[in-house]
Amino acid sequence: MDLSYILHELGEDREHYANAVVPPIYQTSNFKFNTVAEFRSALAAEFDTYLYTRGNNPTINILRKKLAALDQAEDALVFASGVAASTIPILALLAQGDEVICVENPYSWMSRFFKNVLPRFGVNTTFVPADASAEVFEQYINPNTKLIYLESPNTFSFELQDLKAIAQLAKKHRIYTLVDNSYCSPLYQQPHQYGIDLVMQSATKYLAGHSDVVAGVLSGSSTLIKKIFESEYMNIGAILSPQNAWLMIRSLRTLPLRLEQSSKTCALIVEYLYQHPAVAEVLYPFHHSFKQFELAKRQMQGCGGLFSFRLKNTNPDKIELFCNRLRRFSMAVSWGGHESLVMPAIAGITKEQFDPTKLRHQLIRVYVGLEEANYLIQDLEQALDGL
Repeated sequence: MDLSYILHELGEDREHYANAVVPPIYQTSNFKFNTVAEFRSALAAEFDTYLYTRGNNPTINILRKKLAALDQAEDALVFASGVAASTIPILALLAQGDEVICVENPYSWMSRFFKNVLPRFGVNTTFVPADASAEVFEQYINPNTKLIYLESPNTFSFELQDLKAIAQLAKKHRIYTLVDNSYCSPLYQQPHQYGIDLVMQSATKYLAGHSDVVAGVLSGSSTLIKKIFESEYMNIGAILSPQNAWLMIRSLRTLPLRLEQSSKTCALIVEYLYQHPAVAEVLYPFHHSFKQFELAKRQMQGCGGLFSFRLKNTNPDKIELFCNRLRRFSMAVSWGGHESLVMPAIAGITKEQFDPTKLRHQLIRVYVGLEEANYLIQDLEQALDGL
């Protein structure tokens, strides 16, 4: 399906809403029926009709069609946050006594979910190095393993997994696979092509793209999506609002342009930092120095604007000084909007907890937004000079 068609036409039956170029926001909680028979039919099959906006809504369905097509999936669901798009399918697919294999250091709230929430319901998780091979993953599989949770690339230290090899391994053992594809977006990586069952993204990032929406998306087969919809999705009620669905439809129009600009500028900044004498290491999957560079090139079409780096000076006060001196990078979590951001790992720990032998503690994550490269490089230069 052509990308331009997906972003600008798919799902938009304009003759149904006065031929408006932009689809309306169906800001309604409820839908009426003319007969008891119609009402009964809707109650019996809410997945396929409009009954109550906690389930389906016309604005949301336009977005679902576009997101499923972008992921090359049969169907998709949208959620009120990225973490909901990850946790709800896991709750839908697992039962007491099941076990999960998860990559080390996933998104922080997913880590807490696996460590603190699932054990209360009798589900245990084994953590595997995020750059481990499929052969290493197989060593941790046992008869109770029901899910492999991946994050490729990781969004702080950028380890990748071989999606095709792990998907083949999981199918051999009849295990579900779920991958967080937030880093790449569907334009730069399509995990379903490699056999992954479920793909989630924090739609807050590139898909929404303007730092004004919190959302999540999950895509997969029609069978799996319907199973998740009819159980935990409807019971937990983490539905995206029609207003935010409309904002995401708006944002998708410019997704390719925003990603291209962010990627081009990011590559220039990565090269600048890689050559700077004050920088010890740059972590960016498409840079030749990245240890999994070949795997990244094989299964990704691009990188976007997110990377991390380390200073040669590992004193936490110097790391803080560098970040505090930045003026054109906002210090904040998340990424994918128009604005450039910086997030140091030390912000998440106390100075007493800082361990100079742990490389992860030294990382400074940078998101490159839509500003010009020279504008941002000048800011990095003055901050580095201040060290």
